[in-house]
Amino acid sequence: MNHSLLSPRNRVIFSMLIFGTIGLFVRLIPMPSTLIACARGAVGAVCIFLYMKVRGQGIDRPAIRKNAVLLLLSSAALGFNWVFLFEAYRYTTVATATLCYYLAPVIITLLSPLALREKLTARKVVCCFVALLGMVFVSGAATGGLPQGSELRGILWGLGSATLYASVILLNKRMRDIEAEDRTMLQLGLSAVLMFMYVLLTGESLSVSLTAAQGMLLLTVCVVHTGLAYLSYFGGLRDLKAASAAILSYIDPVAAILLSWLLLGETLGWHGAVGAVLILGSALVSEMGGKER
Repeated sequence: MNHSLLSPRNRVIFSMLIFGTIGLFVRLIPMPSTLIACARGAVGAVCIFLYMKVRGQGIDRPAIRKNAVLLLLSSAALGFNWVFLFEAYRYTTVATATLCYYLAPVIITLLSPLALREKLTARKVVCCFVALLGMVFVSGAATGGLPQGSELRGILWGLGSATLYASVILLNKRMRDIEAEDRTMLQLGLSAVLMFMYVLLTGESLSVSLTAAQGMLLLTVCVVHTGLAYLSYFGGLRDLKAASAAILSYIDPVAAILLSWLLLGETLGWHGAVGAVLILGSALVSEMGGKER
């Protein structure tokens, strides 16, 4: 087993740890979520483009044309997925927003018979039920404390983000003969363009005033949480088994929950902890099957 710092496993772990901290940064950036998503997509696309140039990797234009419609749809879903997630961070805790977001595997499972014509097994149905039960605990409904006001809005934004992320995954699975770098660079770049057009159409102000520290936070989200994290993730994914990658992906929500507790003082409570175990556990078991489990 390769134990070097640049081993495929360590690259994926590194990227998951980075993804797990994004909520902490976004909450400190006083910008509309649409503009943060726009900046993130633009800078991330440039980072991946430069990486491809350094490696001498060309852009597969025929593959891009072949998947043009799916790329456009998935780019729009990706951009709004970020917007919804960033809004969730503003209205509820990072932990709750993250757990709502990680209902995406459940949504993918439920839609896969229609979208991908995959069989819905009994194991997956049980996992979906357990995950939804976990959401009941996270929301507080299990203890009679139905979410209200800001908390409810945060949960709804998080669930919307999960739905959009699920659609990105399903659209990606329908793409054919396109490299991960090409796909991701186009999705990030197009999401930035679409977010900018959305801001113009809605009349949202483009005027932003940031301190030097806030500007550095935004730059970190764009370069580290997007460009560096995506490149590290895809670099490790090439030489890592799908089962291992799926397991390591759950470092992201665990890191987000622990850091929100340690740095922001956010607590889930016993019902939230139960919900976290049910959601993340069922999602992982749903993705694993047979020998992979």
